[in-house]
Amino acid sequence: MQDSAEQPFAEWLGRTETVEDFIAPAPALMAAATLDDPDTGCADGAGLPPLWHWFYFLPKAPQSRIGPDGHPMRGDFMPPISLPRRMFAGARLTFHRPLTIGRPAEREGVIRSIAEKSGKSGTLAFVTVAYRFRQDGALCIEEEQDIVYRGEPGQPVPPPAVRELPPPPAGAWSRTIRPDPVLLFRYSAITFNGHRIHYDRTYATEVEGYPGLVVHGPLTAVLLLELVRRNTDRRVQSFSFRGLAPLFDLAPFRVTGRASDGAVVLEALGPDGKTAMTAEASLG
Repeated sequence: MQDSAEQPFAEWLGRTETVEDFIAPAPALMAAATLDDPDTGCADGAGLPPLWHWFYFLPKAPQSRIGPDGHPMRGDFMPPISLPRRMFAGARLTFHRPLTIGRPAEREGVIRSIAEKSGKSGTLAFVTVAYRFRQDGALCIEEEQDIVYRGEPGQPVPPPAVRELPPPPAGAWSRTIRPDPVLLFRYSAITFNGHRIHYDRTYATEVEGYPGLVVHGPLTAVLLLELVRRNTDRRVQSFSFRGLAPLFDLAPFRVTGRASDGAVVLEALGPDGKTAMTAEASLG
């Protein structure tokens, strides 16, 4: 795979934005309901669980600024990359302290890198965005996100060949997820995510060539970290994940975690037995 000779969208490198939000109880309550979590406190003064900051600081593009795929049009903070398909490919996070429900907070973002590459699958563009979340003057979360843009689909993506998964490794944490359309719709709703591949089956199958509705990459990441929260009371200090293959609403998938020496190695296993996402969490 070859990097392009010139730096694309150089004027967007270093571009910043600051977004303020109030960490209200309502989004946390909706997240808890969506994730079947009756135990997490969502009242004023409670700490927000790790990754639940994704339910705040949401893009609020007007309807007239929404593109054909349901995403906000590019060219404001994010560079105006012409490749039509966008995916959240991975992220690296450090949790210094929880955001507190019932208090205002601020997110500072900066475009760290933009790279175009070409290979067997066509042209790709990679954008890395760094965020810092602050509350009451204190740094709470640091995050780097990797966003990937791809060209028009070629051949349709075949449905996964569903097979019986092997038993989880001895001592591993494990949970089976059934990603029905209601779960995907509710996650889209609480993240104000209009990307049509997650709820518009006709668009997902006929325009983007997927065999079904696509499970949000961030939802899979949240489910992996929720597996950690359900099995240990230790504090999550850092978390990273990388998406390897899409998951669909066609069959259940499995999330597993193996804890050792303050670290948890995690993966989401598709119904075909292939790894769809890898992740790692460090515990305090």
